[in-house]
Amino acid sequence: MHRNWAAALLVGSALGLSLPALAQDAQPSPVATPEAAPAAAPAAMAEQSGTVRSITIRGAERLEPETVRSYVGLTAGDTYDRNRLDRALKDLYATELFADVTIRDREGELIVDVRENPVVNRIVLEGNKRLKDDKFKDEIKLSPRQIFTRTKARADVARILELYRRQGRFAAAVDPKIVQLDQNRVDVVFEIEEGPKSKVRRINIVGNTKFSDGELRGEMATKEAKWYKFFTSNDTYDPDRSAFDQQKLRQFYLTQGYADFRVVSSVAELTPDRKDFLITYVVDEGERYKFGEVDLESQIRDIKEENFKRMLPMKQGDWYNAKEIEDTVTNLSESVGLLGYAFADINPRFNRDKEKREMGVTFVINETPRVYVERVEINGNTITKDHVIRREFRLAEGDAFNSFRVKRSRDRIQSLGYFQENLEIQQKQGSGPDKVILEANLEEQATGELQVSAGYSSLENFLVNLSIRQRNFRGMGQELRASVNWSKYSQSAEIGFTEPYLFGRNLALGGDIFRRDYNSFRFLGNGDRDTTYEQSTTGFQIRTGFPITEFWSASFRYGLSYDDVSLDESTFYTNGICDPLRAGRFLCDAVGKRTTSSIGYSIAYDTRDNAIRPSRGHRFMISQDIAGVGGSVQYVRSRLNADKYWRLFGSGFIFNLGLEAGQIFGWGGDNIRLTDRFFLGEPRMRGFDIRGVGPRVIRQSYTNPTNSPDPLDYILSSESNQRQDDSIGGETYYQVRAEVQIPLSAGAAEMGLRPSVFVDVGALWHTDFNPATDLQDIRQISTGGVDANGDPEFAPGFKEFYYGDTWKPRVAVGFGINWNSPFGPFRIDIAKALVKQEGDDTKLFQFNVGTQF
Repeated sequence: MHRNWAAALLVGSALGLSLPALAQDAQPSPVATPEAAPAAAPAAMAEQSGTVRSITIRGAERLEPETVRSYVGLTAGDTYDRNRLDRALKDLYATELFADVTIRDREGELIVDVRENPVVNRIVLEGNKRLKDDKFKDEIKLSPRQIFTRTKARADVARILELYRRQGRFAAAVDPKIVQLDQNRVDVVFEIEEGPKSKVRRINIVGNTKFSDGELRGEMATKEAKWYKFFTSNDTYDPDRSAFDQQKLRQFYLTQGYADFRVVSSVAELTPDRKDFLITYVVDEGERYKFGEVDLESQIRDIKEENFKRMLPMKQGDWYNAKEIEDTVTNLSESVGLLGYAFADINPRFNRDKEKREMGVTFVINETPRVYVERVEINGNTITKDHVIRREFRLAEGDAFNSFRVKRSRDRIQSLGYFQENLEIQQKQGSGPDKVILEANLEEQATGELQVSAGYSSLENFLVNLSIRQRNFRGMGQELRASVNWSKYSQSAEIGFTEPYLFGRNLALGGDIFRRDYNSFRFLGNGDRDTTYEQSTTGFQIRTGFPITEFWSASFRYGLSYDDVSLDESTFYTNGICDPLRAGRFLCDAVGKRTTSSIGYSIAYDTRDNAIRPSRGHRFMISQDIAGVGGSVQYVRSRLNADKYWRLFGSGFIFNLGLEAGQIFGWGGDNIRLTDRFFLGEPRMRGFDIRGVGPRVIRQSYTNPTNSPDPLDYILSSESNQRQDDSIGGETYYQVRAEVQIPLSAGAAEMGLRPSVFVDVGALWHTDFNPATDLQDIRQISTGGVDANGDPEFAPGFKEFYYGDTWKPRVAVGFGINWNSPFGPFRIDIAKALVKQEGDDTKLFQFNVGTQF
C-alpha cells in the first residue's frame, strides 16, 4: 500500500520492541515506561517530606488540568513523602492516558509534567493476503478514537499471530508501526508477513514394534506433506489435531488387543526456517490381550438375557477389540430402545487377568423405566410449517419410545431437503423418569432455485437454461417448477406442480404440462453431426402416489402426448415420399403423427438415509407404462432400478452399487417405433459417446477410383467423411454401475466438489430391424441426369452394415467430479472403455455445464 505520510515514527521504545528508527520530518521523543517510573522518581523528587502548597499541571492537551490532578490523588494542604509521590506517579501511569510523566517538588510546589498518549486515528493492515481485513475485526482491540498504548498494541500483535497460527502459518510475523499526525493523533500500522503454511515435514514414532510407522501414520488425521497432495489441509500443523491423533493411536491399538497402550509423550518441533514441523510420538504398546469370558446380565424384567446374548459378536479366545465393545453397547442400546427404554443404561464390566492376558467382559443392562414420548419440539423453522415436519415424525406425543422410529423420523426429515445436513433429533429427559422429549433443532436451507445459465456440453453443444423451482412452496412442502431450455438439438418448456399431502392425507398428487422439440442427429465419419428427424411433442401427465408401509410406496400416472416426427423433404424425400435410399428404412418408418395415451404404475422400496444425497440404505423400484388406452401407439414398457449404498471404512467414502434394466414390446400388432426405443451412452454409460452403445446402421459410401462404368468395379470408400452412423435404439437394456465417492477436505467440500471413481457395465439390444431384408447395398444411384452421350448418369452408391445388436456387456472404468459451481452444476468424467462390441462409439472425455445430469 503506498503511503505519503507527513511524519512517520516507528513505535520503537514505545512498544518495547527492537525496531529500527524511521524518522522523517520528526524525531522520536523518548517514551518513559511504567517499569522505569519508580527508578526515575528519586532523581526528580525531594528526599524530605512536606506539605503540598500547590499542584501545577503542564503538558495536558486533551485533558483538563483538574482531571489530571484527580489522578494524582493529592490536594493543597496534604502531607506527602517520597512513597506518596511514588504512588501518585504509578497512579498516573495506570490510567494509560500518558506516555511520559515526571513530578518535581519545589518545597511543596509540585509540578507535574505529562505527555499524553496519542489518540488512534485509524488502524491499517498491510501485507495480509490470505486473511482479509474483516477476519481481524474481532481480534484487534485498538480502534479509532481510542487512546493508544503499547500494551494494547503488544496484545493485538499477539492476537494477530495467534490467528495466523490457527491457519497453520507459524512463520507469520507482525511489525507494528505508528505514524505521528497533528493534534497528537497516530495511525497504527500492522505490517504483516504471512509466510507459508507450516507443513508437517515428518511424523516420527518411537517405541512401536508391533506395527510399522507407515501403518500408524495411516491411522492419524495429520498427514505428512507431499508434493502430490493438492486437495488436503491435513498436512498443516494443528495442535488440536495432534492431540486428536494421540486418541486415534490409542483407539487403533485398543482394536488390536493392546489394552495397556499409552502415548508417553508428543513433541512438535519447528524447523529452524520456521516453515515445517517435525512431530515425534513416544509410545508404549504393552501386551496383547484376548477376550476372556463374555457374558450379559439384564436387570430389566422384560429383557431376557438369552435373547440378547446372540447379539454379542465376540467370543472367548478372540483378540480383544475395544471398538467391538463400543459397537456392541450401541447395538444393545438401540435394541433395548426398540422396546421403549430410551435411556437404557448399558455398562460393560471388565475383568482383567494380566497373567493370562485375558480381558473378561460382562454387559450389564441396568434397570430403567419404559419411556413414553411426552412431547415433540421443533425449533428453527421460520418458513416451513410445523405440520410439514411433524407429519414426517414416526412418533407422536404419548407413544412408547422406539429408537428405530426416531432414526426413521430423522431420515425422513432429512430427505425433504429443506434443512441442514447431519440433522439429529435429540432425546431429553421429560418431566418424569418415564418421559422423554424429542427435540429437532433445524437450520433451514434455501429451497428456491432460480437458474439462468448458459454453457457448453459435449452432449448438446451450446445450451441455455432458464428455470425456477420452489421445493417448499408457501412452506407447505409443495413443489412448483417451470423451465425453458434451448440448445442446438433440443428446446423445451415445462411447468409442473406437486402436492405431497392432498387434503392433509398421505396422498401425493401432481401434474406436468410440457412441449419438447428435439432434433435428432447422426454421426459422420469425421466426427461432425448431421441432423436427421425432428420430433415435436406436446402433452401432459397426471400422477398420484401413496405409501403402502413405512418403506414401500406406490404411484400411478396417466399421460397423453401428441408427437409429430418429420424429415427435411429436400434432403430425404423423392417425389414427395420419404426415400429409403436417402434416409434409410428405419427413419422413413418413424415419420408421422401419433398420439400416445398411457397409464403406468411404480412400486418402490426405499430405506435410504437421505433421498437427495444418500450414504447408506437401498432403493428398489419397478415400473410399467402401458400405451394403448386410446391413442395410436400400443406398447408395454417395463423398467427396474435398484441402488445400494454403503459407508466404507467408517469414513466419508460412500460406495454405490446400482442396477438398471428395461424392456419395451408392442402389442396389438404394433412394432416399436424408433422414438420409443431405449438408447444407451453418454451421460449414463460413461466411456461411450451419446447413443454409442447398441444397435446401429452404418452406411459406407462406394467410390469409383478407376471411373469404370461397371458397378462391380466400385469399392467401399475408406474415407471417414464417407461414413454415416445412425443409432436406432433397442428394446431391451441393462446397466450396472459401481461408484465410490471420495471425501475431500472441509474447504473443498464447502465448494461443492465431489470426486468419484466408477465402473460402468451395460448393453442394449433387440429391434425389429431385419438385416437380411432391411439392409441396403446399392453400388450406384441414378442422378437423374445424362452424360455427354445422352446416357443416364449414375453416382456411386452405398452399403449398410448392422452392428451392436447383442446382449454382451460393455465395460468402462474412470473417474469424475461433480461441482456445484456458481453458474450451475458441472460434471466432468474421464472414462476408458475396456470392453466394447463392433460398431460401438467410445469417448474418453465428457463434461456438462449448466444443466442437470
